Amino acid sequence: MFDILTLNKIAACGLSRLDPALFRSGDAFDAPDGVIVRSADMKEMELPASLKAIARAGAGTNNIPVDACAEKGIVVFNTPGANANAVKELTICALFLASRKIVAGSKWTETLKGEGDEVGKKVEKGKSQFVGPEIAGKTLAVIGLGAIGVKVANAALGLGMKIVGYDPFISEAAKASLDASVAVETDLRAVLAAADYITIHCPSTPDTKGMINADSLAGCKDGVRIVNLARGDLVVSGDLIAAVDSGKVGAYVTDFPTDGMLCRDGITALPHLGASTPESEDNCAVMAADEISDYLVNGNIRNSVNFPAVFAERSGAQRVCVLSEGDVSGEVASILPGAKITSAARKRAYLVADLADAADAEAIAKIEALGGVYAVRVI
Repeated sequence: MFDILTLNKIAACGLSRLDPALFRSGDAFDAPDGVIVRSADMKEMELPASLKAIARAGAGTNNIPVDACAEKGIVVFNTPGANANAVKELTICALFLASRKIVAGSKWTETLKGEGDEVGKKVEKGKSQFVGPEIAGKTLAVIGLGAIGVKVANAALGLGMKIVGYDPFISEAAKASLDASVAVETDLRAVLAAADYITIHCPSTPDTKGMINADSLAGCKDGVRIVNLARGDLVVSGDLIAAVDSGKVGAYVTDFPTDGMLCRDGITALPHLGASTPESEDNCAVMAADEISDYLVNGNIRNSVNFPAVFAERSGAQRVCVLSEGDVSGEVASILPGAKITSAARKRAYLVADLADAADAEAIAKIEALGGVYAVRVI
């Protein structure tokens, strides 16, 4: 029986994917085999020795100590694409919010309460202060062409925008899904300089953190409109506020407001609504549950952020799973002659070895003693 600790409320349709004959789930296990988490911060959490896997019901994993988990032999999963449609829809909404002063106009209209028959006249007289441009015909820079960025690019293209994309690590699958008319550039400065609108859809990494700053903004068009529903620290808050105040940035819509951004003309602050739809939460929960179940029961890894993908139909009586710093497939093959081995190595390596008969304890001990091995599981 595997115990799955839930650190946030996880949709029932996801938890129901866990076979009750094999799994228990709840929020009060002291020695869980797995964790399913949404937004709870695990960086200061003491990870129990029993923990084998963490599934993040969402794309970002900056609330999880990913590298520390790897060194403890804990596989961290995310759910790429599960919330992509929800974020795409809000991004399209944000493009309009950045253009038409809809929020400001709505707030102003509410001030007319009590004016009676004069409301209609005052609306007509006051509407000119909320004029904004159409998005059709404008150039949109999509920074990051993963599952969300591709959907945004295709949708905005359908609304008549011209699209320039930037992603130095775009996958073949993303290329195949992206409309053929979208050029993918490798020069970020050139992409920013061409844009009337910018929308950001990349993860927060040491390379992307603070990518929108005083220097990069200086190379943008005057009045550029920016949408950030990805991560707050991709933007240097003080630099962005200064650019809005000067008019360099015509509007900024963000899901990650800072105190300085609130109640400021030109900035629309949202309460992290990007993936906040029932459909998205259900999709993420189902995907997270399936990933953690397949790993704990079958040893398969799909959508891990700290180990490579390895999945194979089980054959034989036993499967030995090896998480390691480097490729140890040759050494494992010599220790387990006749095993059917499937492995992959990138920054770290993962291996599954299927055996016709159970491996003896001595063989497992030899694998555990190999250099760079983080953990060995026998299932």
